[in-house]
Amino acid sequence: MKIEHLISQIHKKNSFLCVGLDTDLDKIPKHLLSQEDPIFAFNKSIIDATHEYCVAYKPNIAFYEAYGLEGWKSLERTMKYLNEHYPEMFTIADAKRGDIGNTSTRYAKAFFETLNFDSITIAPYMGRDSVEPFLAFQDKHTILLALTSNQGAYDFQTQKIEGQELYKKVLEVSKGYANAENLMYVVGATKAEFLKEIREIIPEQFLLVPGVGAQGGSLQEVCKYGMASNVGLLVNSSRGILYASQDEDFADNAALQAKSIQQDMEAELQKLNGI
Repeated sequence: MKIEHLISQIHKKNSFLCVGLDTDLDKIPKHLLSQEDPIFAFNKSIIDATHEYCVAYKPNIAFYEAYGLEGWKSLERTMKYLNEHYPEMFTIADAKRGDIGNTSTRYAKAFFETLNFDSITIAPYMGRDSVEPFLAFQDKHTILLALTSNQGAYDFQTQKIEGQELYKKVLEVSKGYANAENLMYVVGATKAEFLKEIREIIPEQFLLVPGVGAQGGSLQEVCKYGMASNVGLLVNSSRGILYASQDEDFADNAALQAKSIQQDMEAELQKLNGI
């Protein structure tokens, strides 16, 4: 998907919400467990209920790998459903891959071609030759982990090397990668105070921002420091939407949660447009 299409959808829906499909069989409503494929049944209901309020979906691959072959089948069915029924949606494989050379190319083929995702999250620790194979795919996007929302982020990401924090080094160096225009970055909402300096390095690139809601991040703070002239944000919510209810009305409650976030986002977009 071209980035211009994503921006168009953001303005059409007045939303930059990404719904994380972190589907856990221990948390979904019990009545779904009798379905032939309960993960897909849950995902389909969530997608159908929330699609008008969001612009992206992000399956966390671990939640599918955990169930072996059946989990992969559920992921494949989910992606086929999204691509057939909601092709306007931007899709993110939250896989956090990262390896060198031909291995990265195979990971890219798996997610970009076989499963037809628009983007994938990548750990940049192994450097240029672990990232550029993903960037070689036309109209696909590579989302580098820059500054994550977990407490352990301070172990390495904010440590200084020759006077510069490591996450800033990742941002600076990656701008020189081949096809760097296809890069996006993960920046956690719980690190909103860092966004001003991040925007000085990458003023227009899209940021995938987890951590709003259940993890305590503030949408208003993220927008204040992180919004770009092209919006440049995809703010993810997973648990707060997926598990808003454990009853048979779970999809309706998920829609209400997604709509609430979308309305808050619309207010932030109005500020951007000077309304």
